[in-house]
Amino acid sequence: MGRPALAGIDLKVVMLQESKVYYMNTSQQSCYKNVLIPKWHDIWTRIQIRVNSSKLVRVTQVENEEKLKELEQFSIWNFFSSFLKEKLNDTYVNVGLYSTKTCLKVEILEEDTKYSVIVTRRFDAKLFLIFLLGLMLFFCGDLLSRSQIFYYSTGMGVGIVASLLIIIFILSKFMPKKSPIYIILVGGWSFSLYLIQLVFKNLQEIWRCYWQYLLSYVLTVGFMSFAVCYKYGPLENERSINLLTWTLQLMGLCFMYSGIQIPHIALGVVIIALCTKNLEYPVHWLYITYRKVCKATEKTVPPRLLTEEEYRIQGEVETRKALEELREYCNSPDCSAWKTISRIQSPKRFADFVEGSFHLTLNEVSVHEQEYGLGSIIAQDELYEQTSSEEEDADPRYPIVAQQNNFLT
Repeated sequence: MGRPALAGIDLKVVMLQESKVYYMNTSQQSCYKNVLIPKWHDIWTRIQIRVNSSKLVRVTQVENEEKLKELEQFSIWNFFSSFLKEKLNDTYVNVGLYSTKTCLKVEILEEDTKYSVIVTRRFDAKLFLIFLLGLMLFFCGDLLSRSQIFYYSTGMGVGIVASLLIIIFILSKFMPKKSPIYIILVGGWSFSLYLIQLVFKNLQEIWRCYWQYLLSYVLTVGFMSFAVCYKYGPLENERSINLLTWTLQLMGLCFMYSGIQIPHIALGVVIIALCTKNLEYPVHWLYITYRKVCKATEKTVPPRLLTEEEYRIQGEVETRKALEELREYCNSPDCSAWKTISRIQSPKRFADFVEGSFHLTLNEVSVHEQEYGLGSIIAQDELYEQTSSEEEDADPRYPIVAQQNNFLT
C-alpha cells in the first residue's frame, strides 16, 4: 500500500478510500464517501474508520463537510462538548451501510503526535453473535425462563455488571421522599452507566494491568449475587415466568434486528421468526377448518353390519385371545395365586386352565347346545382334543364323566 504525503498545516479535507492507510502528524479533517449499494450478503458487514495514534487524540464525527466548517466556528456548545469527548489513541468510528458520506475531525493534543487513518469493510463476528443470541433468546425463552442454571448465571452476571446501579437502587429505598439527595442519586445513575461503558471499552487493558483486583471483584460480587438469588429462589409463579419469557423473547427480537445491518432484511427475519414461533396455531386452525369442510361435503356412508357367520367367528377369536391374556396374567408375578385359589370352588380346574386346558367341560358344552343350539366348531375341536388326552392318562377304574364332574364340586 502506498504512503501518502503528510498533511500540511492547512486543514484541507482528505477523501478517504477503503483499505488505504493515511499517515498524518497534524490536526486534519477527512471524509469517506460510500458508493457501494448494500447487497443481501452484507447483512453482517461493518464499515469502520480506525484512527490509531501514538498519543491521545480527540476524534469528532459529523455527517458532511458543512458540519466540519461549523466545527471550526467558535460556539459555546462546541467549547463545552470538546471537554466531554473522550481522548483515545485508538478509535473506531462506525459507518452505516446506507450512509453516503461520513466526515471526521482529528485534533492532536500534544506535539510530535503521529496517527494513521484507515477505512475497512469486513465481516463483523460481533454482529453475527448478537444475531445468534437473539435467535436463542427468542426460540428458547420459554425454556430459559424455567431453567435454574439460567436463573443463577443471569443473576450473577447482572450483579457483576451493574453492582453500582444495585447499590444506588438500594440506597434510594432508604431515602425520604422529596429529598434533595435524589439529585445526587440521579447523577449516580448516570455516572454508573458511564463508568460501566468506560470499563467495557478498556476491559482488556484493565485485565492486563489489574487482573488481581478484577478477579477478586468478580469472585466477591459473583458470590454475593449467587447468595441473593439462592435466598429468593427461582421463579415459581406462572405469571412471573410468562413475563420473563415474553421479556426474553422481546430482547431476542431486538438483538436479531440490531445484529443485521440491512433494515428491511432485519424486519423480514423478525417477521419470519414470529410466524415460525407461532406457526402451530394457524396450522392447527387450518387443519380443523379443513376437517370440518370435508365432513360437511362428504356423503355419509352407513356402517356395514356383520353377518351371523362373521359375528360368530369374531366372538370365538376374541374369546380365545382374552383367555390367553388371562392365562398370561395368572402365570405372571402380578397375580396372587393363593389369594385367587382361596376364592374359587375348583382349584384343580383352575390350575388345569392355567396350564393350558380348555375352560369348558363336556357337560357345560352340552347344556349350552341344548339352550342356544349348536356350539362353536373351535370349542368342539379343542374339547375333543382335551378329552382324548385325558382318556390316555385317566385311571381305567373310574369313568371319564365322573372325573369331569368332580371339577364342579
